[in-house]
Amino acid sequence: MDKMNIFAGSANMFLGRKVAEYLGVELGGLERVRFSDGEIFVKFSQNIRGTDVFLIQSTFPPAENILELLFMIDAAKRASARRITVVIPYFGYARQDRKDEPRVAISSKVIAQVLTNVGAHRVLTMDLHAGQIQGFFEVPVDHLYASYIFLDYLVKKQIPDLTIVAPDIGSTKMASFYGKNLNADLVIVNKQRPRPNVAEIETVIGEVSGKNVLIVDDLIDTGGSMVGAAVKMMERGAKSVIACCSHAMLSGQAYEKIAESPIEELVVTDTIPLREDREHSKIKVISCASMFGEAIKRTHLEQSISSLFV
Repeated sequence: MDKMNIFAGSANMFLGRKVAEYLGVELGGLERVRFSDGEIFVKFSQNIRGTDVFLIQSTFPPAENILELLFMIDAAKRASARRITVVIPYFGYARQDRKDEPRVAISSKVIAQVLTNVGAHRVLTMDLHAGQIQGFFEVPVDHLYASYIFLDYLVKKQIPDLTIVAPDIGSTKMASFYGKNLNADLVIVNKQRPRPNVAEIETVIGEVSGKNVLIVDDLIDTGGSMVGAAVKMMERGAKSVIACCSHAMLSGQAYEKIAESPIEELVVTDTIPLREDREHSKIKVISCASMFGEAIKRTHLEQSISSLFV
């Protein structure tokens, strides 16, 4: 497309290539150098003056992914790009969105402020852990939903006796959407976190006996919540358990937990690349490249993005 350039940071090179392929354009050239002292250097390999620039980079750990994105934004601004849209398939630090105890940072707001202050004009992201994070930005934010990608796959599976499970209260709205579109009942798991990365299931609201269960969530980190919910469902008489998750962080022993769990299949997107050195035979990846590609095209052409979800 005329006057549009798409670049991918090191966190999402594979997804960036698929987005460019969907749009029928070449992925822009971006030089990345890591000096011996660890400093990061980025440079655009082509003229972007006066163009609509899209920078694809998730902000999952390490923190260098955030730094690289910031340097990309600054380089694009100094190269006189007409507009800079940061495409963040997975927005890291989204779980630190409020001051829920004394003397803590609201880290997601810090990231949002920094991205804006450095020079981002728009943000395009998918399944924020908390939708209100959009309000932390002083620029427009377009929010995409992986549930529309998963629904096509789930409808084709034609799972009988299906029940949707929300693994925590925060996932209830997402689970309700699946229940409505798949004509399935809803079950809610109430959990508590006594400390970071530790989840304890307190109660289960609803009936799963004799049902095929679909657990839906936006993020799997250590896998404790998802696996714990799956085990609890089987203990309560579920026939089978599958799961859908937008962002497969899968830190710590998450791969091993999933492999040993009663989860028969975990369906994820490619906002975060899977680790090649881990076992993931149960994990099915459905690409979000076409959704991001369509959103990028509509942003460039000043067309509606919300109509993607009608």
